[in-house]
Amino acid sequence: MRLLDTTGGNPKLGKTTRAGFDHGFGEIEGAAVSRARVAGLSLHPDTVLCAGSKAAGCMPECLRNQGRGNFDSVTDARQARADWFYSDPVAFLTQLKGELENFRDLCRRDSVMAFARLNVLSDVEWEKYGVPQAFPEILFYDYTKLAARLCKTTDNYRLIFSYSGRPQYARQVARAWSTGLPVAVVFRGGLPAQFRGRRVIDGDRSDILNYRAAGKIVGLRAKGTAARDRSGFVIDNPEVLAVAS
Repeated sequence: MRLLDTTGGNPKLGKTTRAGFDHGFGEIEGAAVSRARVAGLSLHPDTVLCAGSKAAGCMPECLRNQGRGNFDSVTDARQARADWFYSDPVAFLTQLKGELENFRDLCRRDSVMAFARLNVLSDVEWEKYGVPQAFPEILFYDYTKLAARLCKTTDNYRLIFSYSGRPQYARQVARAWSTGLPVAVVFRGGLPAQFRGRRVIDGDRSDILNYRAAGKIVGLRAKGTAARDRSGFVIDNPEVLAVAS
């Protein structure tokens, strides 16, 4: 079973890769980067693989149900990977590291910078399995709902905190806010210029730009059924509300 998508099949991963080819990313880790390739791992999430989802209230409108996630073949493949991770984590990690080695070598051969997002849909603490540590040449990044992970990963593993306005998630938000790391917020009604005193950037452009947005809000537009979410995970654009009032 193949684990990684390295061809941009996932729309967000593909967009991030194309952003590098089209516009460049400037200087990353002291080197000018104009070309990048992103590898992604999509596991079908649950409240174990995405432990913060219950408090955040995001599971009903999870990205797992959007876009290609509506196809049974895609969902089945994601579930099969998750089942393998549960049933035989040693074999799973061996396969994952083998694919990451191949991906690293491919990027080196093609003179592109290698990035990996192993939690396209999940929130697994890959640092506990030694995965980012084993590949210092790859820059890993992920979104997380676990504030305790922030500022504790290796230099080549960058995290963006995922916001929710639900009261039961407030302690996680407060802890994440104090770190100054990027905070991703899903908005309904377009993106505001600011949110809670921080500038909002367009997070739909590129994940690589997002993880570098320290002190800023990574604004994401609610898509598909998420636009109807009323759990507190999707935030109404405060500028739209102000005009309406």
